[in-house]
Amino acid sequence: MIKLMKSTFYKEEETKKALANFILEAEMLSMGEECKKFEYGFAQKQGRAHALYVSSGSMANLVLIQALLNLGRLHRGDRVAVSSLTWATNIMPLIQLGLVPVVLDCEKETLNISSQTLQSVKATDIQALFITNALGFSGDMEQIRKWCSENEIIMLEDNCESLGSQVSGIKLGNFGLASTFSTFVGHHFSTVEGGMICTDDEELYDMLLMVRAHGWDRNLSAEKQRVIRDKNGIGDFFSRYTFYDLAFNARPTEIGGFLGNRQLQYWDEIVSTRENNFKRFQNCIESNDDFLSLDVRHMDVVSNFAMPAVCRTHESFEKYRKRFENAQVEIRPIIAGDMTKQPFYKKYVTNESLCENADFIHKNGFYFPNNPELTEEEIALLCDLLHK
Repeated sequence: MIKLMKSTFYKEEETKKALANFILEAEMLSMGEECKKFEYGFAQKQGRAHALYVSSGSMANLVLIQALLNLGRLHRGDRVAVSSLTWATNIMPLIQLGLVPVVLDCEKETLNISSQTLQSVKATDIQALFITNALGFSGDMEQIRKWCSENEIIMLEDNCESLGSQVSGIKLGNFGLASTFSTFVGHHFSTVEGGMICTDDEELYDMLLMVRAHGWDRNLSAEKQRVIRDKNGIGDFFSRYTFYDLAFNARPTEIGGFLGNRQLQYWDEIVSTRENNFKRFQNCIESNDDFLSLDVRHMDVVSNFAMPAVCRTHESFEKYRKRFENAQVEIRPIIAGDMTKQPFYKKYVTNESLCENADFIHKNGFYFPNNPELTEEEIALLCDLLHK
């Protein structure tokens, strides 16, 4: 069977041996120097000033939104535009923290929001855009960023599925105020569980440090600790158990940090292999008119998370779904389809959104494996399955 996830880690055997040795020799396994090193390395590779490692990609979203609320950049009741084709925990934090999600439809050709789909919402009606860069693809990010800037709308990116993809020479995840990533075992590279938040904004970064760990100041610089303690009249003795703002415990472990540092060395290799695989699959899809073609002409690098196959008709969808399943290839729905159809959304959100494209993709599409450990034989089989 060709699985979506072939292993726990890229270069699994050597990684597991190194991990075993690390655990035997480590003096501590809670968040420490390995995590700091991973954050620094991730920020360097992504090209951001700051990176904050947390316990999961989902927690990255929750921590980010809470930090913006704590800073007063967002307020309860604010409306936040989100992608229709996304993951549940891109939208759930908005609901949980008292914001109102405004779901926008995606484009069939990119699976993502575009500057055109943004026209369906009045800029004065939203305070932020939390965009999802789905499956390694994106919309016209330069135009989206320009629209947000002109209308003073906070732009955030969920980049959990698109590590390494680039548009206009800029990595996805670097267009907005901040971006979130996942290092879950099924994503581009694995720390088993984990996530990252990236930003160039120092004030936001300092708040993220506190929101990650209980709202205390332990992870701030000594200078910033002194400022916040003096402001609140807190002496050094009581500072260890003083909590300054709303927060969670989203701390990672040194085990994850160590794994992240091991996997960082393979970043370029992983991205390149995924991109090369994508190009081969894309050629097959473009030669078969049963499928809709993806438009990636605006993209410099497509670091494809998993390969989507969107059929023009539901009959074709059933045909190819059965073909892949009979060939023992693991396939899944394309993310979660139209999020407005999900039970949690209908329970907690009353505003109605019509997302015809997301609904079409959900009913007529699936994705199949693209990972850097596919063999040539497996890639050839997947290409054969895409032929008419």
